[in-house]
Amino acid sequence: MAEIPRVRIGEFSRRVGVSPELLRAWETRYGLLRPERSGGGLRLFSKQDERQVALMLENLAAGMPASEAARLALLGRRPSAQERAQDAKEIARALSEGVEALDEAITQTALDRLLATFALPQALAEVLLPFLHRLGERWAAGEIEVAHEHFASNVIGGRLRTLARDWGSGVGPRAVLACQPGERHDLGLLCFGLALRERGWTITYLGADTPLRDLVAVCGELAPAIVVLCAVNRERFRRSAEEISTLGKSVRVAIGGAGATPALAGRLGVELLAGDAVGEAAALVP
Repeated sequence: MAEIPRVRIGEFSRRVGVSPELLRAWETRYGLLRPERSGGGLRLFSKQDERQVALMLENLAAGMPASEAARLALLGRRPSAQERAQDAKEIARALSEGVEALDEAITQTALDRLLATFALPQALAEVLLPFLHRLGERWAAGEIEVAHEHFASNVIGGRLRTLARDWGSGVGPRAVLACQPGERHDLGLLCFGLALRERGWTITYLGADTPLRDLVAVCGELAPAIVVLCAVNRERFRRSAEEISTLGKSVRVAIGGAGATPALAGRLGVELLAGDAVGEAAALVP
């Protein structure tokens, strides 16, 4: 039987376009690669290893966390759009079940599955943001109580804030994020900040109900690349129109949320973030 050609890690790294350090991490954490050892203990990689890495990269590009991407690569599988859509549907159903029952264990388990199945931008765009939007619609229609909305905000917001840890210690351009005075709904802004962080931004998060005088002081101290103001109620922007316009003359300002409209942004002389949080984060150029 002919000997299977094998190459050392430096050559293998060049072939697959992945650093040796990351290859070793994938081998150690996920068992993705199974190199043989030379007499001197050097790793020797085969064509099969190369195919495994190619699958891993495809799965990562499809928006999967590394652990799930490796699991499917070891099975020789790529995720189908139908499978991912079904996963998203099942997770959203579990989130609804947990919120309706005011059951934190069910809700947290659904969030665990979400973050294990989807990379963060996809988790936000494909599951969490649509779920939160639908939750708001159900509350407005009287299908759920205020208690359910508060429960969801606390449990999901708590998980999002855990994911946001250290997002202010980056080296990319800085974005200051704040809700308008009186605005308490900040989950959309949290999602936007997480999506920005995934794009390399450094985040200073002031959150709900931020007094504009404090925001101005922060901007003077940090000189951010952009300030993003959020509100679900248009009136909250109108009440602060003069202050927002003045701030926009010294720093780049954008408004977002259900209360932000093109006409309002035009009157204030600021930018409008009208799309979904993940899409707007991806499109935002420093």
